[in-house]
Amino acid sequence: MDADNLQALALPEEKKAWFVHDRFGMFVHWGLYALPARHEWVKSREELDDTDYQKYFDHFDPDLYDPREWARRAKAAGMKYVVLTTKHHEGFCLWDTKATDFKVTNTPYGKDLLRPFVDAFRAEGLQIGFYYSLIDWHHPDFTVDPRHPQRNHPDAGKINEGRDMQRYAAFMREQVRELLTEFGRIDILWFDFSYPQWKLGDLVGKGHRDWESEKLVRLVRELAPDIIINNRLDLAGLQPDIVTPEQYMPRAWPKRDGRRVVWEACQTLSGSWGYHRDEDTWKSTEQLVQMLVGTVAIGGNLLMNVGPTARGTLDDRAVSALAAYEEWMALHERSIVGCTQSDFTAPPDCRLTQNGDRLYIHLFNWPYRHLHFDALAGKIEYAQFLHDASEVTWLRPSANTLWANTQFPVGEDELTFVLPVRRPKVVVPVIEVKLKAGNAPGVQD
Repeated sequence: MDADNLQALALPEEKKAWFVHDRFGMFVHWGLYALPARHEWVKSREELDDTDYQKYFDHFDPDLYDPREWARRAKAAGMKYVVLTTKHHEGFCLWDTKATDFKVTNTPYGKDLLRPFVDAFRAEGLQIGFYYSLIDWHHPDFTVDPRHPQRNHPDAGKINEGRDMQRYAAFMREQVRELLTEFGRIDILWFDFSYPQWKLGDLVGKGHRDWESEKLVRLVRELAPDIIINNRLDLAGLQPDIVTPEQYMPRAWPKRDGRRVVWEACQTLSGSWGYHRDEDTWKSTEQLVQMLVGTVAIGGNLLMNVGPTARGTLDDRAVSALAAYEEWMALHERSIVGCTQSDFTAPPDCRLTQNGDRLYIHLFNWPYRHLHFDALAGKIEYAQFLHDASEVTWLRPSANTLWANTQFPVGEDELTFVLPVRRPKVVVPVIEVKLKAGNAPGVQD
């Protein structure tokens, strides 16, 4: 397929408007790796073969699974969409797929997990996304490569004899067809991931030729014309619908060919995606909220991950993190949802978001009484704290040109907000500024 025909499969910008507006989503990484509880890549990290890994399949029984509770917490946290790992790299499927026996309905749990999940999140009004791993360490046709658990096996080359990636690509299309036809409207298809640059001895990584990505995208567009597809299929000739930096915060709005892209930062509450019992780099409340603000302030979405336990619950650390978002978003959601990067330059230690004539100043560090923002001079109609709608005043030029004890003139082109000495009791205070008519610069989108 030539580049022009391939680009015709890209989603028009107006079809992504809901995504750009909503800004905040929940990522859910859940699979057999919740049982060992020591990283979702445990099979690869510890170079386990299928026999080693079988015990997790044989004991998978999430008896406390209640997706309605997950959905309730996501909505309360201000999240507007969700993306669930229908199949991660281990190859285990959360639905009753007809394409493989390595699925939840053959475990002790014995029931489909995906349909109740979709129904629960739809009932709370969230858009639905499916993550689908291009990698599959269980499938008999998936060849051993530099990321495979058997990469260091002395007979790795022999293991690959008879394996056929074309058959595997057809298997993936069969499963994607199921996902897009059996669960109603799906809004996002989140593929993961390509690595053609990886090498280990004679083993090489995989990319679009292995996945037959062009066929895959064409199938997706046929079945779900309005679905959002991410950028991990290794298709250089296709402008992706969204770009997805992982565990990384760009310093500015990402661009491709000089143009801003629709993008989403995917991040974790801790250092792992799947449930990791002993992992201890959980982010503070301040970090969590600042990550959300900082992402929207440069035009992006935040997809924040939870990793449920093997019993189907969110552990206390994840619950606490979601509660931190819930508390802050209950008062500050309108500085996030519907907002984007502002043309104004933020004062030091602040981040800006904007929605039309509403400018939001997020204060990451609390100054002593005064916040200087000269670019707003003469452009403000009103200002208030967002958490309680209490007025925020600013210094105005006086007849004597000096303000009392300041001993400095306050000019017409200067603006200084007057803040309380004590920081409000919110994690990130926000000043909501109503700009005068005709004084709102075009926000960047």
